[in-house]
Amino acid sequence: MTLFAWFVFFLAIQIVHYLGTWKLYEKAGRKSWEAAIPIYNSIVLMKIINRPSWWTILLFIPVINLIMFPVVWVETIRSFGKKSAFDTILVLVTLGLYIYYINYTQNVTHIKDRSLISSSKAGDTISSLLFAIVVATLVHTYVMQPYTIPTSSLEKSLLVGDFLFVSKFHYGARIPMTTVAAPMVHDTLPLVNKKSYTIWPQLPYFRLPGFENIKNSDIVVFNWPADTLYHMYRPADKRYEKPIDKKTNYVKRCVGIPGDNLSIKDGIVYINDKELQLPERAKPQYSYWLGYDGKTPIDFDFLLKDMKVTDGIFYVSSNRDSIGIKALTKENSERLKNIPGITAVTRLINKGAEDGIYPDPQDGIVSKTSNWNCDNFGPIYIPKAGVTVALDLASLPLYKKIITEYEKGNVLKVVGNDIYINDKIVKSYTFQQNYYWMMGDNRHNSLDARYFGFTPEDHIVGKPVFIWMSWDSNGKGFGKIRWDRLFTTVGGDGQPTSYFKIFLILLALYIAIDYGIKKRNAKKNS
Repeated sequence: MTLFAWFVFFLAIQIVHYLGTWKLYEKAGRKSWEAAIPIYNSIVLMKIINRPSWWTILLFIPVINLIMFPVVWVETIRSFGKKSAFDTILVLVTLGLYIYYINYTQNVTHIKDRSLISSSKAGDTISSLLFAIVVATLVHTYVMQPYTIPTSSLEKSLLVGDFLFVSKFHYGARIPMTTVAAPMVHDTLPLVNKKSYTIWPQLPYFRLPGFENIKNSDIVVFNWPADTLYHMYRPADKRYEKPIDKKTNYVKRCVGIPGDNLSIKDGIVYINDKELQLPERAKPQYSYWLGYDGKTPIDFDFLLKDMKVTDGIFYVSSNRDSIGIKALTKENSERLKNIPGITAVTRLINKGAEDGIYPDPQDGIVSKTSNWNCDNFGPIYIPKAGVTVALDLASLPLYKKIITEYEKGNVLKVVGNDIYINDKIVKSYTFQQNYYWMMGDNRHNSLDARYFGFTPEDHIVGKPVFIWMSWDSNGKGFGKIRWDRLFTTVGGDGQPTSYFKIFLILLALYIAIDYGIKKRNAKKNS
């Protein structure tokens, strides 16, 4: 929806509210016109139902308001004596329209000093539960969101089975674009496995101010821009337009920021012609070929387990003189050189064209990108908002998806050697938003920007800051828990340090102090 469409929709809601409540406003000792003034009418309504004025704010926060509207409907009818279970069911089932019936047909009296204490234990439980859901949804949407690492693309930095807290406020919390959705779930309802949201209506993209910008080498959670298939693992499947904030969550390292010129040479990332400096905690991994004498016994299973290699051996040549291993760090590759029986350690570097590399050939255009692959890629410019680039048949494949999908309202076509955008011949294009280049540290086992291209700024979710749990599915018993990763930070200098022991000490102190206070109070009251 456009801003104008939202303005019309907002006015329509105000008219619906006025027509359904103006008599009730009068019966509460207010003026009927007070029910017609946007925002002010909500403040007045909070006074009528004897609730704090700050509840008005909750009515205008996407997703939160879906919880608050039913609460306010119930509170409104109870403020006029309609407090039976049947009345409550009616107002909820009719989506608040039962208030119209009360407004025009019932001779009700406003209960000015209505008690807010529930008359039943069930009602008190429901009120507490609703309050907890509202608070949890606010935190989840605007402050911190839990997230699980599902793949090994950032292996060594983040492991499969790590449970993270992702900060929404570092880069600025994104206001939910999908306004009608179940709270605290992503795109699917648990158990029933059904869609958790409606596509309409959608809010325009808006982000609250953050206190830092994304930097080169930051680990970032984002919505996967290429999530446009009904089934993500069936490339030939029908296209499915998902809302941006309901696309699949991905986590990668941001190696290129807006305005950078990026290239990959023999697997090494270069930014503005300089090798990208990764933090100490980053452990890029590559595939290696190992020369092997074919005779000396080598316990590869033990060796790979000792080096914490997850993918292991992926190829043994027919004459057993060459062995391929995935996901090795540089340090581990050096260790292998000292193993008896291994005659050479050579990093695998892809040469020539690779299927699926970005950008895919489009409209029959043969571009300079035809020989790119995951190890040799670019140079490529990372778009920055407001910057204009030359546009021709050679550069068009790089930016076509931006023009046609990520920056709405553009219709692009190519006629001969001419490029048309919105029926006008163009020689350049000015970007409307910032873009980022996201890659995994596990260079030969990561579906990243080398395959799906740029990540728009409106797809950014947040910054992983804390690992509160790490679960190794291959372990046994308590060995499934990676104790050294509990309560560790994702970023920072040096190697990760677990604060789990400190947490346990603080928790024990809290329990002891709380017990002491309760025991002292019990003595005073006895």
